[in-house]
Formats: sequence, C-alpha cells, structure tokens
Amino acid sequence: MKSSIQNGINQRVSSNKKQLAVLLDPDKIDELALPSFVAQMQQHQVGLIFFGGSLLTSFELDRQIGLLKSLTTIPIILFPGSVQQVSAAADGILFLSLVSSRNPELLIGQQILAAPMVKRAGLEVLPTAYMLIDGGNTTTAIYMSGSQPLPANKPAIAACTALAAEMLGMKYLYLDAGSGALNHPPVETITAIKKETTLPLIVGGGIKTPEEAHNVALAGADIIVVGNAFEQNPELLGTIAAAINNF
Repeated sequence: MKSSIQNGINQRVSSNKKQLAVLLDPDKIDELALPSFVAQMQQHQVGLIFFGGSLLTSFELDRQIGLLKSLTTIPIILFPGSVQQVSAAADGILFLSLVSSRNPELLIGQQILAAPMVKRAGLEVLPTAYMLIDGGNTTTAIYMSGSQPLPANKPAIAACTALAAEMLGMKYLYLDAGSGALNHPPVETITAIKKETTLPLIVGGGIKTPEEAHNVALAGADIIVVGNAFEQNPELLGTIAAAINNF
C-alpha cells in the first residue's frame, strides 16, 4: 500500500519537527465558512487533516472530502469511529485499535469488518494504537466505545500500554482525551510514553490554548491534534499553529 503520508510523518519526527493536525467532525462542518478556514490552515502550515468522529449522523463523507480536496492539498486522513466512516475519497486512514480498552469489538472486531473495505478503497493505512485517557469528563469517544479510559494520574499504566502496542507491531500511538475534554492528556503521561517507546506519538483532546499546545509538544507529542477549540474559535488556529511550528 501507499506510504507517502507515513514517510512525511516519519521524516518530521526524525528531524524533531512538531506537526499540527486539525480534526474535522463531519457533523460539525460549516461548509460556508470552510474555504476561509482551509485557507488559514494552509497559511499556518497545518500538516494533516483528521476527518471523522465517534458518532456520525451525517453520511456525506465522499462529498465533504471532495470539497476539502478542492480547497487544499493537505493530506486528509480518516479518523473513523466506525466502519461506516471508510471513504475512498480520503488519502489515508488511521487504522485504530483501542488498546486501552477490554472491548474486543474495538480491539479487533470492527477492524475485521473494515479491512476489506479499506483495501478496496486503496487508502494508505497507518496502523495506530488508540489510547483513551480520562480528560475530566465523559466524552463522546469514551461513551461510544463503552470502555474505561486510562487513569490520568497513572502514567505508568499508559506507558506500559503504549509499549505493548509497539511490541505488537503498531506504527503510531494516539493518546486522546476525546473531543471536548475538560483537560488534555497530562504532560507526565506523555513524557512517560515517550520514555518507554520509539513510535511517533499523536496527542489530542482538550487542547484549547497555545500554551497547552506548547506544553504537550514539549512533553514529547510529535503530532498535536486540535479540533473542538477551533470549532468554537477559528481565530485560535494562528496562535496554536505558531506555538507548534516555532517549537
């Protein structure tokens, strides 16, 4: 399968360059405002667009991704909450296994259903260990997954979970408090994971200010994901991007 997205990510990680990813929820896209927001993303050197959500009520993925592609060349990577969110219109997919849970459906069950669809779509596959962590409230991701998040005050548990994922052959680690979380993943947990593993680390959920984005990057995140904060205040994009790009 294709590997251009992975090559780009890995080259930046090896050069110790941080990257901002913007998470777009298909249900929350304002298509009238999208051209302006995409122009800002390009201006501020956003590296990746993650597209998807834990709960999907709008089923126009192909059309929405096509609209995005007409506006930008930033890679569009599916961040699927279910097999219904597989679309050949995207460039790649985070092929997630929820390694923080004991729910077999999200460890391997849904992946079995999705695999032939992903293969037929010709998407670049990014095998990703997904770890939900307590962000101070019950997010949609936690509720829909039916799983208990990693405790925020136990960094060793998260580090061992990430290490096991690396030993199982995963290529990326994604530590997520969930969209709309009160708190972002603790810097102590991010540091502990980076100490024990060698994989690129994606961190998202609850990052609402440039200072928080900087602290998450400083702790060891390679890709910092922001979504909900931009939905509420698009003007934050420039300051958060600067905090990461100037790291």
